[in-house]
Amino acid sequence: MFDILIVGGGPVGACAGALLARGTRGATGLSVALLEPRPPGRIAADARPDPRVVALSRASERLLKRTGSWEQIPPARLSAYERMRIWHESIPPSSPAVLVFDAADVGEPNLGYIAESRALQAALLAAFAESGGHIEPLPFTALSIDEDHVQVSTPRGTLTARLVVGADGAQSAVRAAAGLGIETRAYGQTAIIANVATERPHQATAWQRFMRDGTLAFLPLADGTSSIVWSADESRAADLLTLGDAGFAQELDSASDRALGGTRLVSERLSFPLVRLAAPRYVAQRLALIGDAAHVVHPLAGQGVNLGLLDAAALAQQVASAVAAREDPGALRVLRAYERWRKSELAGMAQAIDAFDRLLAHGAGPVARLAQRGLSWVNRSQELRRFFIYRALGMSGELPDAAR
Repeated sequence: MFDILIVGGGPVGACAGALLARGTRGATGLSVALLEPRPPGRIAADARPDPRVVALSRASERLLKRTGSWEQIPPARLSAYERMRIWHESIPPSSPAVLVFDAADVGEPNLGYIAESRALQAALLAAFAESGGHIEPLPFTALSIDEDHVQVSTPRGTLTARLVVGADGAQSAVRAAAGLGIETRAYGQTAIIANVATERPHQATAWQRFMRDGTLAFLPLADGTSSIVWSADESRAADLLTLGDAGFAQELDSASDRALGGTRLVSERLSFPLVRLAAPRYVAQRLALIGDAAHVVHPLAGQGVNLGLLDAAALAQQVASAVAAREDPGALRVLRAYERWRKSELAGMAQAIDAFDRLLAHGAGPVARLAQRGLSWVNRSQELRRFFIYRALGMSGELPDAAR
């Protein structure tokens, strides 16, 4: 029997496992296991950057250092960015009205990092194993919750734990098996991701343009290329995905207003529909949801993985506090404290992201025009710029101890 069993070994689940295993070994003696049927393989040193990337805030960087995984991410798979340039299609990318966030404005070396998802996952799973965690390369099939334990079924038998953590993504089988509901709202958009070479250097800068039919971001990669995240209205995305590489690059040049000059695809194109997701309840007796299993937000702010990592840290902190007080880590009272903490932090963030999408990317009318002009107003105020930079760095709000 394990004390804690995590279902899902993506970055969020692996981070929760690493924090729990590292922070609770020895005196508390908690045993932590993780189910991950498809752990990532070794990445060849000469492999091209993968188009699946995540933005990591300063808070996430601190969390990863706490787990011992940060130094295990290959430098070629991690790229710091020092600035962000954000503008609406109504002005050119060279306009002085473009909103610019610069790390130098707050005395920071950078605003965060762009990391390949598979490299981040591999580093966190390695840190989890090195901290004494146990990895089971098996899929989840069912669960049964009893008063003092949970039984999780796999194709090779049953595992028992005092607490099960669902970190198995937006289509969470753990959430469904526990009978926890989900509220969803389709954005009517499709995200297209790919890596591109650009005529001009990315300047360690993240570039984002709001348009009437979506949002386009260029994220800087370590090899000089950029990862694009193009959140386009469904009909527009469908047309883009039918184009050949040259035709797609032409449309990309137009959509970016050639902010980095001409572009050329250097990877495959991937796409997925965009949906807002929120679980009304994150917990049940002996069960907690973290990351995309509990909430999914629009990718335009790059906060999805950062929010999930903070879930992992908040849950690990609540569990550690309960164990130190000789309480049952799977008790509903302990888990509800985690739920209240994270739901209160997420509510404002999700609403703000939706407002940006609604008013800046798709807005029309006087309110939307006011919001679009607001970008230049923020640019003229040092205090407002500092406020938003600290939000982007993840250095505001009620942070878990491991992220401070």
